[in-house]
Amino acid sequence: MKHSLLSLTLISVLTACETPVYDTILRGGQVLDGTGAPARETDVALRNGRIAAIGDLSGAEAEAILDAEGLYIAPGFIDTHSHAGPALATTELSHGEPLLAQGLTTVVVNPDGGGPVDLAGQRAALVEEGLGVNVVQLVPHGSVRGRVIGSEDRAPSDEELDTMRALVRAGMEAGGWGLSSGTFYPPGSYSENSELVELGRVVAEFGGFYTSHIRDESNYTIGVAAAVDEVIEVAREAGITAVVTHIKALGPPVWGASSEIVTRISEARAGGLPIYADQYPYLASATGLSAALIPRWAQAGGDEAFRARVADPATGARIREAMVENLARRGGADRIQFRRFVPDPSIEGRLLSELAAERGADPVDLSLELILQGGPSIVSFNMSEEDLLTLMTQEWTMTSSDGGLPLFGVGVPHPRSYGAFARKIAKYVFEDEVMSLETAIRSMTGLPAEVMEMTGRGTIAEGMAADLVVFSADFRDNATFTEPHQLSSGVVHLFVNGEAAILDGEFTGARAGLVLIRGAG
Repeated sequence: MKHSLLSLTLISVLTACETPVYDTILRGGQVLDGTGAPARETDVALRNGRIAAIGDLSGAEAEAILDAEGLYIAPGFIDTHSHAGPALATTELSHGEPLLAQGLTTVVVNPDGGGPVDLAGQRAALVEEGLGVNVVQLVPHGSVRGRVIGSEDRAPSDEELDTMRALVRAGMEAGGWGLSSGTFYPPGSYSENSELVELGRVVAEFGGFYTSHIRDESNYTIGVAAAVDEVIEVAREAGITAVVTHIKALGPPVWGASSEIVTRISEARAGGLPIYADQYPYLASATGLSAALIPRWAQAGGDEAFRARVADPATGARIREAMVENLARRGGADRIQFRRFVPDPSIEGRLLSELAAERGADPVDLSLELILQGGPSIVSFNMSEEDLLTLMTQEWTMTSSDGGLPLFGVGVPHPRSYGAFARKIAKYVFEDEVMSLETAIRSMTGLPAEVMEMTGRGTIAEGMAADLVVFSADFRDNATFTEPHQLSSGVVHLFVNGEAAILDGEFTGARAGLVLIRGAG
C-alpha cells in the first residue's frame, strides 16, 4: 500500500514537471472571445477537439505551432439561418467550402418552416459523406403542416393539431433545437398564430427556441409591425425564446419602419420576453418569383388549383391585379433579378425589366408566364440602407446569411451564399465603421450560442469546442450580384472541432463537422 501511494505521488510530480503537449498552438493572435470584450493578444492551445489553454504558452510544445501575430482569432461563426442543409447531404458539396471561407463552423438548417419532418433521416443523410461544418437542425412548421393538412387554407381540426404536436415532439426528441416557421409562404401562411403558439409550447418543453420568417415583411397583408407582434405573442404565450429571422423592412412602402420594429422588440424585451433577430448585411433579399408576386389565396390547394384559377377569366384578372400591386411593393421590374430558372438558364442574372423590354411584354404578364413554366427564383433589391443599419446595430441582432450552398458556376445566386459574414466585417466594421469588430463577432458567435443555449460553443474559453477562425484584416467578401460564384478571402486558418479545415489559406479537405444534438453536450 505504501509502495502504491509513493508511486502515485512520484507519477504526479513527474507529470506536473513535464512540458504540456498540445495538438495545435495559435501563437500571438488578437483573441476576440465572442462575448463582446476587447481583443487581447495571447496564445490559444487546442487538444482533443477542445480549447485546452489560453495565455502565455511560450514554453509549451505542440504538434503544430501556428504564428497568429497580426491576425484575429475568433470563435467559429454560427449562421442562424442557412439553406445549406440539402447541399451538405451531397457528395459534391458536403465539404461546405463556401461556408468555411466565410469563417463558418456551424449552420442552422431547415429555416422558414421548410425542410424534412424526419430529422433522424436528415441527420443520417448529412453524415453519410462527412460534414465540413457542424449542423443544427430545426423542426420545420410548414413541412409539418403540409404533411397533416396539405396546402389547404384552413385551421387544423383538434385531431390534426394533435398530430402536428406529435410530429414536432418527435423532431425535438430526435435532436431538434427548435421550431422554424415561414408564415409568409404557403402552407405556413394559412396558419393562425394560435397554431404556432400551441406548437411552440411543445418546443418549450425541450428548452428549444422559435424562429420565424414573419407573415409580412412589407404591407402585403397585416403589415410588418403586426407580423413582428405575432412572434412576440408566440414567445409570451408559449414561454419560449423567439427570433425574427432575416429581419427587414421590405419595399419602398415600408421604408423607415425599422424604428417601429425596434420599438416593438425593445419594449417586449424590457418586459422580460427573450426576443431576438438575425439579419444578413445586404440591401437585396431573395425568394421565388411566385412568392413575391402571387397572392396566397391564389395558391391554396396547390399548383393544380392555382392553374385553374389563372385559367378562369374573372379569377385570373384578380390574380393579375394583385401581381401589379405586389410588383409595386417590390419597387418595380427593375428591382427583380433572376437567380435560377431551369427551363431557360439564359435569363439568369438578368432583370425582369430588361427581359420584358426585350420580349415586348408587360412585366406582370411575363412574370405570370414564367411562373406557369415553373417559376424562377429571384433577387429583389428592396431595402433601404437606413433600415439595414438601424436593425444591424441592435444588441439583440445576430448575423445570418439566409444563403444556400450552390454548385459553383450554376445559376446566379444571391452573393450572401458566399459572402454574408465576410461582408459584415469588411464593409460595416473595417470600411464604414458602423460597429466595432468585437460587437460584430459577438453577433456571429456568443450571441447565437446564448440564444440557442448552445453550451460548449460560441466563445473562446478553456474546455470549449475548438471551433475557431483565424482571419486577417483583409477578410472580405468577393461575391457580387452579377458574379456571385467567388469565395470570401482572408481566412488564414479555420478549425472545426479541433481539426484544421483551412490551413495557411488552403482547404485541407477535412470533414470534422457534426450534427449537433440539443442537450448532448
